[in-house]
Amino acid sequence: MIEDQLPDLGRLRLLVELSRLGTMAAVAERTGYGTSAVSKHLAVLEQEVGARLLAPVGRRVRLTPAGERLVEHAVGILARVEEARAELSGGGTAGPAGRVRLASFASAAEPLVVPALVRLRRQHPALDVRLYEHEPEQLLELLLAGELDLGLVYDYSLVPRTVPTGLSVRQIAEQPMLLTLPAGHPYDPGPDATVALARLRRLAGAGWITNSRGSDDDELVQRVCALAGFTPRIVHRVDSLHLVNLLVEAGLGVALLAESGVERSREDVVFRPLDPLVGRRRHFLVARDGQWAWPPIATVVRALA
Repeated sequence: MIEDQLPDLGRLRLLVELSRLGTMAAVAERTGYGTSAVSKHLAVLEQEVGARLLAPVGRRVRLTPAGERLVEHAVGILARVEEARAELSGGGTAGPAGRVRLASFASAAEPLVVPALVRLRRQHPALDVRLYEHEPEQLLELLLAGELDLGLVYDYSLVPRTVPTGLSVRQIAEQPMLLTLPAGHPYDPGPDATVALARLRRLAGAGWITNSRGSDDDELVQRVCALAGFTPRIVHRVDSLHLVNLLVEAGLGVALLAESGVERSREDVVFRPLDPLVGRRRHFLVARDGQWAWPPIATVVRALA
């Protein structure tokens, strides 16, 4: 390493992006640099650290072991720098002030996010929170791109979600999964029974309802039915939970729903707890590493959690 010279933080960010995106062209597109500029910056970074970080593979490059190790250090370094900056801005004596771009999946917006925004507007008038609706996969990409500041996502314990490097999560809630059936269904175990996997196998011929946008919802149904010993026959793919409840009520299918997705006012639908092996749905807040300490984000996190 050049004596008394530390690696440039901007170049470290480029290396982290290359590790995540895989190509110089993708890094250039994400950062706004030209491809040749990205290459030159990374060459300078190699000089700064005194080690070869990249190795050619055809027309592309891959990280060397030294490069991979530097990425591990860089993620922590950049997060600490962002955290330090966050602590020094956005929280004057009058309280948190600034804009927070918050995204949520649809079914959490009405019961959780909107009431929190009402409280925040009353308690912290200098805080400007903007709400966007996105499914988790798109939400994570927008967070990485810097187009959002905070996101609310979900996953299932049976289908855990992978969060990209550069983001971190905080779990705020979890809910049981329920089997949703038309009232009077011949395989309804009754109001006091848990649906064991052996009993679920009786629904092998039923039509199942899943989400059309989130692949994890589809994967959950596939895995739960696989545990019960059959492959589900998926007949409807819809995003509206209200429509899912309506289809079940009409006898047009059965579904797996988290507790917050059921409409208990419906007289012609029943909701039965499932075998614990099916797991639970979990809710997480997601932000870029180092951003949790920024007072506006920290205030929104407290309101949601």
